[in-house]
Amino acid sequence: MTESSFSYEQRLSCLDKLQSGTFDVIIIGGGITGAGIALDAASRGLKTALVEKNDFASGTSSRSTKLIHGGLRYLKQLQIHVVAETGRERAIVHRLAPHLVVPEKMMLPVYKGLSTPKWMISLGLWMYDLLAGVRGDDRKKMLNKEQTLAIEPLLPEKNLRGSGYYAEYITDDARLTIEVIKTAVKQKAVCLNYVESKTFLYDDKGKINGILCYDHLENKEFRISGKYVVNATGIWVDDMRKRDKSLSGKHLLITKGIHLVFDKKKLPLHNPLYFEIPDGRMIFLIPRHGITYVGTTDTVYKGDKDNIPVNGEDVHYLLQAFHALFPDIDLQPEDIVAAWAGLRPLIYESGKSASEVSRKDEIFISPSGLISMAGGKLTGYRKMSEKAVNRIVKKAGKHNNIKKRSVTKNIWLTDRPFASSKEIRNYQKELWNNLGPEKTDEETLSRLIFKYGKQVEKILEHFNRYKTEKDTEKRLILSELDFCMEQEMVCKPLDFLERRSSRMFFETGSVKKYYTDILDRFSEIFHWDEKTYREEKTAVEKRLDEVEIKKIRAQY
Repeated sequence: MTESSFSYEQRLSCLDKLQSGTFDVIIIGGGITGAGIALDAASRGLKTALVEKNDFASGTSSRSTKLIHGGLRYLKQLQIHVVAETGRERAIVHRLAPHLVVPEKMMLPVYKGLSTPKWMISLGLWMYDLLAGVRGDDRKKMLNKEQTLAIEPLLPEKNLRGSGYYAEYITDDARLTIEVIKTAVKQKAVCLNYVESKTFLYDDKGKINGILCYDHLENKEFRISGKYVVNATGIWVDDMRKRDKSLSGKHLLITKGIHLVFDKKKLPLHNPLYFEIPDGRMIFLIPRHGITYVGTTDTVYKGDKDNIPVNGEDVHYLLQAFHALFPDIDLQPEDIVAAWAGLRPLIYESGKSASEVSRKDEIFISPSGLISMAGGKLTGYRKMSEKAVNRIVKKAGKHNNIKKRSVTKNIWLTDRPFASSKEIRNYQKELWNNLGPEKTDEETLSRLIFKYGKQVEKILEHFNRYKTEKDTEKRLILSELDFCMEQEMVCKPLDFLERRSSRMFFETGSVKKYYTDILDRFSEIFHWDEKTYREEKTAVEKRLDEVEIKKIRAQY
């Protein structure tokens, strides 16, 4: 394989860089927050390192509802500033990665006795558009019953009063995270997965000046020296504060949300839906490339943060919520294709339920100098990062080569960005026409462009090299794997299956069919022995069982 700027082949080189010299900033945590801070810091001229104990985006940043949304529900909680800021940020992230942050019209159906009155929804959506700076065709429309059913005929007619129709943005959270990481690497940040921060290092005045790490792939300890250390570990933020002996005052409230995936033939929605259920919570139904997923729950979680279960109560709650709106659609646990559970790091507020707690972010700075970024949401990652780096720049004082202000709103998250949705459609059509007799299907091509943008051309180069393979689907999945190995620091099968390609959740059938071929490819590239092969095979099969919630379905 050819060497690239972020290939598994460069892992040892990255390890050497982490151990040489002193970094201006060390970031612990490779989710969207840590990724954003790494990009912001490196693009301002700070010497930046990032380490993640598992794979990038392996926590909350691969298990959200996968929306870059403007925070409509925060308007209900009168969090005006949050709505305004997230609305602006949504537009910026869409501009920086238009193939990956895609505008979709979302429908908020209004039912007599089941939801907020139509006039109140109209007023709320009007305020939402105003605060979020929504323009043109993306502005809200209020539809009557007939107009609503014309757009979404699956909705029950009984008691339907109409709907609100407004703009949201669909994304792939893990892919957004890896694209931010890759962009930070292009700005000369050193970012590495499977490197765990074990201990903070302190100078003789008790100030943090580095971390002791353990590389889980090379099985060795080493030190990283740095002037500032940022704790961007999401749901583990308080664990790191405890390690620093600085956990006091405000702390996190960890809540769990789950999502259930169904074949689109079973749940053939035309548009994403956002609807209110009898207990006052809001539920999403989102169609995407052949599937429709339903979520989310919102319950306080105190279990193992590394192993988050989808349990029977979660499934029952979501199915019950679904049936409250769609009593004639008989969705059962056996219809679930896949499921995932994720945790949200909220900042605890006394007297508020999990669904009422704000998604605001805060920065905590300990006496030792540890900078902890807590709370927040996917949509606001760039602004959160800017706030954290502003603190570092202010502490660092005057440096000729350091930019005082963030420049990330003008840094594309791809080499060759699309200018518009129309250009994406034209690109797909042109690419399809140029494929010739070795074509894959158009739906698959659309899915690849959504995930990789124009990088799909590199995947298709690999596809052409596998001409002796008669199985087109197998050719494609191996081509996608090769690209991710060469360009996205894939080191284990689940890095690719779950976080780079999202196949584990959205193309589960292809994982079941081809995971042994993927394991064989890994074994060939990484020279696995039989023990390693068995361990990785067991890990993939265990995760498949979890995603397919086989134990839960067996109970029904």
